[in-house]
Amino acid sequence: MKPAVIDNLQYVNWSETAFRQLRIGGVDAIHVTIAYHESFREAVLNVSRWNRWFEQYPDLIVRGTSGDCVRKAIETGRTAVFFGFQNPSPIEDDIGLIEVWHQLGIRFMQLTYNNQSLLATGCYEDDDTGLTRFGRQAVDEMNRVGLVIDMSHSGDRSTLEAIEHSSRPIAITHANPKWWHNALRNKSDEVLKALTGSGGMLGFSMYPHHLKDGTDCTLDSFCEMIAEAATRYGVENLGIGSDLCQDQPDSIVTWMRNGRWSKQMDYGEGSADQAGFPPQPDWFVDNRDMPNLSAGLLATGFSQTEVDAIMGENWLRFYDQSFGGAE
Repeated sequence: MKPAVIDNLQYVNWSETAFRQLRIGGVDAIHVTIAYHESFREAVLNVSRWNRWFEQYPDLIVRGTSGDCVRKAIETGRTAVFFGFQNPSPIEDDIGLIEVWHQLGIRFMQLTYNNQSLLATGCYEDDDTGLTRFGRQAVDEMNRVGLVIDMSHSGDRSTLEAIEHSSRPIAITHANPKWWHNALRNKSDEVLKALTGSGGMLGFSMYPHHLKDGTDCTLDSFCEMIAEAATRYGVENLGIGSDLCQDQPDSIVTWMRNGRWSKQMDYGEGSADQAGFPPQPDWFVDNRDMPNLSAGLLATGFSQTEVDAIMGENWLRFYDQSFGGAE
């Protein structure tokens, strides 16, 4: 069986065209965002929409819940789709919904999206108070059922406490090192050492606000950053989480950043003149460009085995270890 190619975070405006681009690019599995600020009921409707797509395009996509789903997708020439939340809002204030959501197919959940949540502190808050009482119990329950803790949009203290408190490795599914590009959402060396040192996974983001030089970031620069990360943290805990937001209307940015909590525009990492989605770098516009990344990593000096690991085999191992219930 060929090595897996996995992108562990996309928020594409899905369509038959986008699904076919996954196949052209050889992407065997993706982790898709099911919810940002949705309630339980609203998030269920998003799952229902995906169920219709699985029915409509059975030759292109298949629902993913375990590592074996990726292997099945490779064998049958399809893309396995794994569900995740970028905010814990769909569990509302009910810890019992964590297991319910795992039963419905959710495999990743961020403890916060930029702001303070009931579980932890987001990276845009002035004061990071760490995991809350609910947050610690939620981490325990996520460990028990096999729902991965994702700290991509969390503050440093909350992230470090999640790493320490969790009995299973956690993930930062889509971010880059702050030493490469000092975006508020990128992660400190201290956090990345703790993450990878405990067996957790980092997915490198290709969202322009997370990139050095933004849209003008070169493939060479991106791959050299990955090479430096491999030197600091080892290859085995690195993967891709592109944060691709292809074909989304700019109104979606407002939903992502504002939800229902604010009457004011929250520009996030952008500014008033960057209120919409920034253009992608020309070497990764959509999923058809995924082979460019493999070629770039090879040109940077990685071996083929290392490229295979970063492009998906590391995530596949993590899926195998993370999605089942605790023993």
